Amino acid sequence: MGRRALITGGAGYIGSHCARALAREGWAVTVLDRLSTGHREAVPGIPLVVGDVADAPLVRGLLANGAFDVVLHFAAMSLVGESASQPETYWRNNVGGTLSLVEAMGALSRAGPPALVFSSSAAVYGDTGEEFIAEHAPLNPTSPYGDTKLAAERLIRAAGAARGFHCACLRYFNAAGAEEGGAHGEDHHPESHLIPRVLAAARDGTEVEVFGDDYPTPDGACVRDYVHVDDLAAAHRLAAERLLEGETSLTLNLGAGVGASVWEVLAAVESVTGRRVRRRVAPRRPGDPARLVARSDAAREALGWTPRHADLLSIVASAWEWHRARPRGYASP
Repeated sequence: MGRRALITGGAGYIGSHCARALAREGWAVTVLDRLSTGHREAVPGIPLVVGDVADAPLVRGLLANGAFDVVLHFAAMSLVGESASQPETYWRNNVGGTLSLVEAMGALSRAGPPALVFSSSAAVYGDTGEEFIAEHAPLNPTSPYGDTKLAAERLIRAAGAARGFHCACLRYFNAAGAEEGGAHGEDHHPESHLIPRVLAAARDGTEVEVFGDDYPTPDGACVRDYVHVDDLAAAHRLAAERLLEGETSLTLNLGAGVGASVWEVLAAVESVTGRRVRRRVAPRRPGDPARLVARSDAAREALGWTPRHADLLSIVASAWEWHRARPRGYASP
């Protein structure tokens, strides 16, 4: 029998790409998702349990009956601005859900608990002021969202050491793009990620807001490291395999190592779509660092991972293919 994976939040954007990639590689995949932001249509043909990772009896039952080799934990709320206005909700969901999961895993310690790969974030770093951020950079989140991701990381490492399960915390930067062929992509309501917002503006002739043009960057806009979602999925598979081969703990950045400003993203979208994007400068959002660009040498060394879609134009082009095919996301006919 092939390897078995439970993927929490596996009907969401990144989790579903990972679920589909593992299934194509012959893994037996089960998805747990409450479908608050995920989509049943994102994981066709993959067993889906509709439920919350914070439902302790449900998770204990799944782990006890599933004989999983690895758990990939994506389930979380992830909007920086929303986390500032609803910090209690973010702590309850992101940290409370992780606590429920590791407690259930710890209860399996005598039978051999599965390994755990955690979907973390560059938000744990905050505004470092560094050109390229390595894993040893200071951890100083500037949003409740980042706080919860850092707290979850620390909880996972402590529980793993105490209960005997191997764990990897993967800090990825800005996920973007869509599965090749346009069959599967990003569908959030409301959409907060920059590339799909700009693509929607190009498609529909609407206006996109640029949050701040006075950052200490070359053109005044925030700079981010965009990494293709399929490359993230590949890294999760490689991390799971390393843990199953005996690696006990990993903490790795996942990024392309190339920064692009908001203005450069707009230019890339205009180049790919051939359409002018209307834009308006709006005030900065609380908690947005000026620059977040990864140094991913450690992931390359530990996992043998190299992003296949490292340039912005190819990432934008893959996302545009999805948005043209499914202008209303999974609700499109």
